Amino acid sequence: MSAGQPPFDSPEIRRLTPVLGPGHTYASVTDKISAIVLTRPTSLGWFIGFAIAFGLTGLMTVAIGWLFIKGTGIWGINIPIGWGFAIVNFVWWIGIGHAGTLISAILFLLNQKWRTSINRFAEAMTLFAVACAGIFPLIHTGRPWMAFYMFPYPSTMGIWPQFRSPLIWDVFAVSTYGTVSLMFWFVGLIPDLATLRDRAIQKPTKIIYGMLAMGWRGSARHWQRYQSAYLLLAGLATPLVLSVHSVISFDFSVSIVPGWHTTIFPPYFVAGAIYSGFAMVITIAIPLRKAYGLEDYITMRHLDNMAKVMLATGLIVAYGYFFEFFLSLYSGNKFDVFLVQQRLHGPYAPFYYSLILCNILTPQLLWFYKIRHNVVVLFIMSIVVNIGMWLERFVIVVISLTRDFVPSAWGRYSPTFWDWATYIGTIGMFVTLIFLFVRVLPAISIAEMRELVAETSEKKE
Repeated sequence: MSAGQPPFDSPEIRRLTPVLGPGHTYASVTDKISAIVLTRPTSLGWFIGFAIAFGLTGLMTVAIGWLFIKGTGIWGINIPIGWGFAIVNFVWWIGIGHAGTLISAILFLLNQKWRTSINRFAEAMTLFAVACAGIFPLIHTGRPWMAFYMFPYPSTMGIWPQFRSPLIWDVFAVSTYGTVSLMFWFVGLIPDLATLRDRAIQKPTKIIYGMLAMGWRGSARHWQRYQSAYLLLAGLATPLVLSVHSVISFDFSVSIVPGWHTTIFPPYFVAGAIYSGFAMVITIAIPLRKAYGLEDYITMRHLDNMAKVMLATGLIVAYGYFFEFFLSLYSGNKFDVFLVQQRLHGPYAPFYYSLILCNILTPQLLWFYKIRHNVVVLFIMSIVVNIGMWLERFVIVVISLTRDFVPSAWGRYSPTFWDWATYIGTIGMFVTLIFLFVRVLPAISIAEMRELVAETSEKKE
């Protein structure tokens, strides 16, 4: 052991080992992860799962096609509830995409090594969630073929988008977020694509991965440019974590509708997005590590840390719920006070109480070490949180619109079969993309895991 190096059982070694698992080398990391894509036979379970998810994607296609033919009248929206499942699902999907950028960018800048095993599929999750979310702003207008009006394309007639409309803000926010996330994801993939190119046996596979690897040879110059680009993109992506869902919250907070017109929405929405995003990462990570035997790479430390982040953001969300009530009651505004009464005792009260159960009460179990280290319970809780966050968006959108300022304009909202078909179909599309991603690209970063092996080896010497 050289001078100045920590002993084998030092805190530094113990800090790194649970991130990776014991006894790993460059070769073992590369073989294990690349084999999932290149040599491991596709299991029957993969085909069954993919078939079910693809079938749900087909259901979404049928639902959207019928929407184009008949119009938004096939949905349950009406006057005064002009926003229904489309906006609820849009906000929910964008929120799910936030954890990927946070894990990739912010934790990278903070030099958190435990992100290494989960950042790749979390970034992929972000892209797939943004793709699902992007469907709804287009179709909810009723005229999706006119969507180009929302983009500032050169217009000889001087017809420009209405830049004071939150719909236009959404277009810029989501497209910027999706573009930067895609670039960040792809740049991180380049060394791994070169590894797959060099290990592939079939000629077409070599050509495809070779084209995507963009001539990567692993030289010092390549690594220097790669690290500079990755750091720059991480810096660009970091403010997007805070800005994108803040912009989404402006859809509501710039209005005068009771329950929407509040300044707490931007931080409240961001915390909720990270909350639901980490819940979805856990939902994906647990089956993935079990199906492909990745327990040494996605360790209990990863699940424990993600559960802690979920608990912390859940407490912020709970604080937001409390402060929302406090502001409504303290303001003395009769419309805001009435909205509080409607949430507690109105026709949609069961949704609100279910939301409190899923988002505030159930996650308090994460204070206990044994709960955080029980994989089955943690998986169930992640699904419960995602259900709760969807209910939160439903409560925000629907309850505020059903009881407006004028009692003669009050109404009720009931989703139709086509509402559910579109929503469930996007879940199918998301799962389909996850299945394809796991089969054709490394779900864990090979290059970053090898770097972790090198760091661990240096500290052992």
